[in-house]
Amino acid sequence: MPAVARGNLDRFSGFADLYDEHRPSPPQRLGAVLSSYAGTEAPVVVDLGSGTGLSTRWAAGWAASVTGVEPNADMRAQAASTPLPNVEYREGVSHDTRLATGSADVVVAVQAMHWMEPVATLAEVARVLRSGGVFAAIDADWPPVSGSHAAEEAWVVLHERIRVFEARMARGEEGAVLRRPISRDDPSLADDDLHDPHRNRVIPGGVQSWSKSEHLARMRASRRFVFTRELLFDEPVSGGAARFGALMRSQGSYQTLRRSGLTDDELGVTEFDEAIAVALVGHESLSFSWRVRLGIVP
Repeated sequence: MPAVARGNLDRFSGFADLYDEHRPSPPQRLGAVLSSYAGTEAPVVVDLGSGTGLSTRWAAGWAASVTGVEPNADMRAQAASTPLPNVEYREGVSHDTRLATGSADVVVAVQAMHWMEPVATLAEVARVLRSGGVFAAIDADWPPVSGSHAAEEAWVVLHERIRVFEARMARGEEGAVLRRPISRDDPSLADDDLHDPHRNRVIPGGVQSWSKSEHLARMRASRRFVFTRELLFDEPVSGGAARFGALMRSQGSYQTLRRSGLTDDELGVTEFDEAIAVALVGHESLSFSWRVRLGIVP
């Protein structure tokens, strides 16, 4: 079994309330789609990397029961603060859930599969699912669609700065060297792609992540599924500039850099806030594009 990197757990500590308040839940109609693939109107669901319970509460609306599996204590405590009768949370990791073999109709990993070692995770998914069960790795594209290119470009610029700072910290840079000016042709950005921000990403603190765009290929290569495909959804969310900014602050990368002593001015967040405050005047509706990598076990 792979060890869970301490950095992967610590990355999501200390901002569970912000995360829970502002992060999006998956598309409402997706639950019925997953239930249909599973061949049952009220499936038993396991939510891997359940975090603050956003995805678990979403699944509770269409499932007979949901078990959220989450290794981070802060996130689990936030989840437990909103109890539901058909939901339970337990400490565990994606490759060792300690759930019974064949006990689930559907397993989901919402905004989480890129933090999970894929080979062992997919083996555990296949073990936990009953015959004909469904696995779905569910991810939202960032930033949210705002209708303002200026706001989204501000997000891109800030994302690039954060990625460079992360790479510098991972190399052990400090002080003035860490804080030197950033160019948009920095080598750390050579593989940067907001559709797949974890492809070849360098993260400090021993944190490891896996490319989102390769989820489906890894599922197929695992030979644990008889059918795989990608589904696409769009889901509106409320909120203008305030939520746009809060969504950025709910990123583990931003939180890690702030805990490391970098200020909002140094990161470029102050400039980002000023830009979106102007760009999103009159834009009170956002939306997320969702990608679902689906697999059905034999």
